[in-house]
Amino acid sequence: MSSSNCLVANDWICGEYLRTRREELTDALVQHVGITTASVAIALLVAVPLALLVRARPRLAAPVLGLTTLLYTVPSLAMFSLLLPVFGLSSALVVTGLVLYALTILVRNALAGLEAVPAETREAARGLGFGPWRLLWQVELPLALPVLMAGVRMATVSTVALTTIGSVVGRGGLGNLIEDALPTFFKAQVLAASVLCVLLAVAADLLLLGVQRVLTPWARATGAPGGG
Repeated sequence: MSSSNCLVANDWICGEYLRTRREELTDALVQHVGITTASVAIALLVAVPLALLVRARPRLAAPVLGLTTLLYTVPSLAMFSLLLPVFGLSSALVVTGLVLYALTILVRNALAGLEAVPAETREAARGLGFGPWRLLWQVELPLALPVLMAGVRMATVSTVALTTIGSVVGRGGLGNLIEDALPTFFKAQVLAASVLCVLLAVAADLLLLGVQRVLTPWARATGAPGGG
């Protein structure tokens, strides 16, 4: 069967669909990337200060970690419904919900990374005259980076998947195409959007892994044969 007839036959794999709907697919992919990037970035900006607060005041660990875990258990549709009166039908609604979900992973990993910094390393830095902020930026955060980046990678992949739920308010990126195609069971659109979603998650994970390797060259050196 020719590619021009695959739309009429409603085939799963249809080159004609990809050719004629390229702009639609691109727009959905761009929206998906934008929502995912904004959500993870905002969550990271919130998670690191929370982790620092918990480390400075250990009695807050149980409430903060418990709250972020509780938020993650809230079903996405319920979460969006609770946020709807505040944000309305907007991208901010979806981004806020995704930020709350990402905090569960990022706060724990940021805290774990900071707590893994050896005490003797901190003491040595203080002995060299490092103040609290210089110690944080030049010693603690760099050493915590591998654990923190692992959390960012997990949060990003999770957010790529959860972004599709935003289709309930028309802000789901590739999820919009999937939802639009389901009533008529438009196979080519369902498959194309789903595959793009998976490829986006894989590409984001590989990109962040590359960023991690660039930012932590010492980790490669210690992991190599004969490394110190």
